Amino acid sequence: MSEQDDQHTEKHRQARGEQHDGETAGNGLRRELPQEVTAAADGSETSAAPHGAPESGPVPQPQAAAGSGLTGRQRLVQGLWPPRLSRAQLIVALLLFGLGFGLAVQVASNSDSDSALRGARQEDLVRILDELDDRTQRLEDEKQGLEKQRDELENSSDQAEEARRQTVEKERQLGILAGTVAAQGPGITMTIQDAKGTVEADMLLDAVQELRAAGAEAIQVNGHRVVAGTYLSDSGKGVSVDGNKINAPYRFLVIGKPQDLEPALNIPGGVVQTLEKEQATVTIERSTDVVVDALRAAKRPDYARSSSR
Repeated sequence: MSEQDDQHTEKHRQARGEQHDGETAGNGLRRELPQEVTAAADGSETSAAPHGAPESGPVPQPQAAAGSGLTGRQRLVQGLWPPRLSRAQLIVALLLFGLGFGLAVQVASNSDSDSALRGARQEDLVRILDELDDRTQRLEDEKQGLEKQRDELENSSDQAEEARRQTVEKERQLGILAGTVAAQGPGITMTIQDAKGTVEADMLLDAVQELRAAGAEAIQVNGHRVVAGTYLSDSGKGVSVDGNKINAPYRFLVIGKPQDLEPALNIPGGVVQTLEKEQATVTIERSTDVVVDALRAAKRPDYARSSSR
């Protein structure tokens, strides 16, 4: 073999050796690749940063947002309930509740007095207005009568005789009001049947006060004269008038203008409606001649004296 052939054989061997070294390196890379991938998956090694980039710690993995499965309304409810109140907020809430409750009670109490008129019919309101007009007219007539008496005293030629005549007339009027003399005239008779025993003294007192406001001049209840000093009280299943017990039915004899007395008792929310709510039966009859003959003894005052000179 020639020298040229030996050089050619040597080059061929070197080429095959380089190829064998390359395959060995490639097989080693392939053997190491699964291990690296497994280690990276287990988090045992960090990933290489790009060339020129600063090294950093492990990249945090994104976590699922808390409550990602809840709707906006559900998250709002979770934020509002259960409430988280401080002591100051709780005190303010209690104060506001108390203030609101007080205002509600005040409004309710103020509206109770007007509820009867708000629910009244137009005819009832007209009747109430007429009653007020009648009261105003009675006061005006009384004023004119007093002015007439004054003029008669001033213009009379015999002032002493005129004064005596007016004194007698005034005594008669005061005797009727004081219950010391009998009275007779137009008026009404009111009878209250109380089968269940639910009528109390304050209800009868309301009737007396309403009659006086309507212009009653003489009142008698079950044979007892009602005057300015009369008092009514409960007595067992009945009522006492000035300490004298009376039982149902309660019969009122009243002298006055019937056109004023009866409507005053029948106004919405008045005496008749109140008694009917207690399951009592009320009957009112007008009359042109009512006799009030129950008398009271004249009582001399213990301390009061006339101040006229």
